[in-house]
Amino acid sequence: MLDLGFVRGNLELVEEKLRARGADPAALLGDFRALDQNRREAITTSERLKARRNELSQQVGALKKAGQDATAVMDETRALKEELDKLDQTAASLDDQLRQVLAGIPNLTRDEVPAGLSETDNLTVKTWGEKPVLAFEPKPHWEVGEALGILDFERAAKISGARFVVYMGAGARLERAIISFMLDLHTQKHGYREVLPPFMVNSKSLFGTGQLPKFAEDLFRCSDADVEAVGRGEFKDNDHWLIPTAEVPVTNLYRDEILDEARLPICLTAYTPCFRAEAGAAGKDTRGIIRQHQFQKVELVKFARPEESDLEHEKLTRDAEEILETLKLPYRRVLLCTGDTGFSSAKTFDLEVWLPGQGLYREISSCSNFEAFQARRANIRYRPTGAAGKGKIEFVHTLNGSGLAVGRTWLAIIENYQQADGSVLIPEALRPYMGGLERIVKES
Repeated sequence: MLDLGFVRGNLELVEEKLRARGADPAALLGDFRALDQNRREAITTSERLKARRNELSQQVGALKKAGQDATAVMDETRALKEELDKLDQTAASLDDQLRQVLAGIPNLTRDEVPAGLSETDNLTVKTWGEKPVLAFEPKPHWEVGEALGILDFERAAKISGARFVVYMGAGARLERAIISFMLDLHTQKHGYREVLPPFMVNSKSLFGTGQLPKFAEDLFRCSDADVEAVGRGEFKDNDHWLIPTAEVPVTNLYRDEILDEARLPICLTAYTPCFRAEAGAAGKDTRGIIRQHQFQKVELVKFARPEESDLEHEKLTRDAEEILETLKLPYRRVLLCTGDTGFSSAKTFDLEVWLPGQGLYREISSCSNFEAFQARRANIRYRPTGAAGKGKIEFVHTLNGSGLAVGRTWLAIIENYQQADGSVLIPEALRPYMGGLERIVKES
């Protein structure tokens, strides 16, 4: 969420940044100046009338103490109370309207983010690895997986419906190996602390990271969740949604807390299943496991000082890239354009892995710097202790990225390491996690 004072003082810049995202400022902001002015006037008038009411109350006490008639002053006090009640209702309504406007404004993208409206305008800033040269026509992962008996889409559809899969045998073991490998690298080499959070969160957590109320249709909600209440700024502590990513519970670990500056940056990693309704993805990626309702992911989350968040963003992105490099999977780093940058992000790098079976690059991680946007929504702060900070409480900067999406890493291995006989080699880095297995062959 953006700071009200910033929006008030930089409205033209906000409108310009919204247009760069492909958004309509009028639709998001309405008549912001009038709304803000009316709210401020209602608050000012209310404060003035309350001061007058206090004066009258003192006069009533003085008149009664002197044995004089206080009826006229008491009548004015009652009239003021009625006027104040109406003003307070008006101010509360205007405050609620203003809060909803602020909650619906996306983060402002950084100046270095390229202008554009779609992924075709993204900027490739780095390419790593050699694409495998295969002496045969490579197959997509779903054909390889089904032929080997390690993917079962039919039985998944029987028990759960579309956009689910069952991993079988060595396929299931490979998924587990990838998770363990990622967590070990991030904790033992990159210095992250492992977290195992709940897989269900409340509405306030999803508001804090920016999924609610705008993206409710992309989430799986339980029967006790009420998105309309969230839109009104009403939160219950005991409603539930399935998490779309570990970013939500891990970022909200420190919601409504003031962190010790000496602890920053805080670097956390978590494995979780993720659940997404994919409401806006009808007809997209219906083959294979690119876009599932349930998938596994290892997430990286950081809390940093504002002046260090750019450096931590680069470190986080490199940590994700090292997974791909260790597995020897060709990839490219892409700087997302303004129109393709997520709602809460100020700047995002996507990592896209090469898939020979499909002849294209596909996203496998998004690494984002949210600056203070999420921290302001979730009220995550710290107290600077240096001379420049002088102890004034500030919002931290939050960052996160997939380190990596496990299912997409799985399918990238299947497609890049497939062999002419239909088997799949196991990357050397994963063989210790597979009990020394070097190749996946068809299971009987």
